[in-house]
Amino acid sequence: MKNETIDIAIIGGGVSGVYSAWKLKQKYPAKKIVVFEGWDHIGGRLLSVTPPNIPDMVAELGGMRILENAQPLIVGLLKDLNAALPKNQQIELYDFPVDEPQNIAYLRGVYLRLADYTTHPDKVPYKLAFLEKGNSPGGVIVNAIEQIVPGITNPKLTEEQRRKMAQEASFAGTPLYKQGFWNVLYRVISGEAYQYGMDAGGYNSTLANWNAADAIPWFLTDFGITPEYKGFKKGFQEVPKTLAAFFEKLGGEIRLNTKLDSFIKVKNQFHLTFEKQTVIADSIILAMPRRSLDLLQPTCPELQRIENLIGSVTPRPLFKLFTTYANPWWLSAGYTNEAGTFVPVQSGRSVTDMPVRQTYYWPKNDGSPATSGESMLLASYDDGNNIGFWDGLRPRRSEAWEKGLKLTKIDNPFEGEAAGKNTKLTWFQYKAPVPMVMEVARQLQVMHGLSHTPIVKNAAFRDWGQDPFGGGWNSWNIGVKSWEVREKITKPLDDSNMYICGEAYSDAQGWVEGALQTADIMLSKFKLK
Repeated sequence: MKNETIDIAIIGGGVSGVYSAWKLKQKYPAKKIVVFEGWDHIGGRLLSVTPPNIPDMVAELGGMRILENAQPLIVGLLKDLNAALPKNQQIELYDFPVDEPQNIAYLRGVYLRLADYTTHPDKVPYKLAFLEKGNSPGGVIVNAIEQIVPGITNPKLTEEQRRKMAQEASFAGTPLYKQGFWNVLYRVISGEAYQYGMDAGGYNSTLANWNAADAIPWFLTDFGITPEYKGFKKGFQEVPKTLAAFFEKLGGEIRLNTKLDSFIKVKNQFHLTFEKQTVIADSIILAMPRRSLDLLQPTCPELQRIENLIGSVTPRPLFKLFTTYANPWWLSAGYTNEAGTFVPVQSGRSVTDMPVRQTYYWPKNDGSPATSGESMLLASYDDGNNIGFWDGLRPRRSEAWEKGLKLTKIDNPFEGEAAGKNTKLTWFQYKAPVPMVMEVARQLQVMHGLSHTPIVKNAAFRDWGQDPFGGGWNSWNIGVKSWEVREKITKPLDDSNMYICGEAYSDAQGWVEGALQTADIMLSKFKLK
């Protein structure tokens, strides 16, 4: 077969890949630009699926929200896309609830309401110091951060000012970027307070030992400075799908199920090897997370030249499991307040130190809570060490990519009554195995103090630790000057038209905002051969 020659090859159909493709096609309309995506859909770690028999809900198996008051790039992009979309195709948002005071915190075998953190601190089962008591888990960490970098929690500061303060700060005589977040936290709060922040906060990897100069402003943006979360009425995946559609309308090309095996530079061109052909490109953009770059590196000399840059971040696993039910049984897990009024649990999340970690009472497409009829939970949303718990209840996570499959084969899938219907095919691509569903039901029963296990109708899960993603997000390593690597890696070699972009090497790791940030930096450097 004759080799195909194109102008620009973009590897990866996630947000940074299709956004870059769209921007470049506008700038270079006559050039042949092709996006190669190894998976069977556009979106990367944005994956929105409709559960069986619940048409007014969208399960976000990947990214699920944005921070409207702290992420100008995604907010601006949505404005631009909506300006070009007809009214019936607008990308609409809703207020995404998180911590509601009546929701449950089941910690160390003690049942609490989230409001108890501050209103009844003696109920909190952690031996906190006097100054640590009466704070929410996030509040404990924010107070610690203020001791590490005085003044950084001032709400009048911009995101950029906070990042600059952290980058230039020292703690105990050592630059902050040379220290781990866990290490510095342990110097200013008790071990019990740290564990409280970890358990009640719902995440493991956010307080792990990653670069403190990056972790501190990141934590303040997400948890500390009154975040305003927004969800997507039609699913977050509508964003990359719309970008892809605009790119194709301009004459660009997207090839799904096209996994890049290797590439080499021959003179001033790149020879890209796929399963069935070789494509020659003048420029290559790798819109990929770290793990995907790692998988390519052994056969790609250009990537071997920048091994240190690629290795400046660590992939962090994330896991999501959605379950559906005949009715929203969790409403009964509420409580009667002092006025004698029953307050139901109906929106936001509850937390526990059990492996399920966080449970979200999933809203309808307009953001309103489910109060009757078939309903859905994000039954387990966890990260870090807790991911290993689910490994014993499912096939090996590396099996699929090694064998060239799209997903790991599940021999004993949880079959719901709608299984096999073509309209719900995407949900059942990600169906959860029976042992996993039985265990999550058991933990939900304990977490909510129920006398019986709710009957699960259907279940779908996604483990983002699987190849080729390696994790749901990436964090900067200790000792790395992230602000220098971020600029360098977008065009890492002066003598090569190879570019890199994506969430992994950004200031907003774990967010679409980070993918857009590095794409914009890359595009500002992009030049045709």
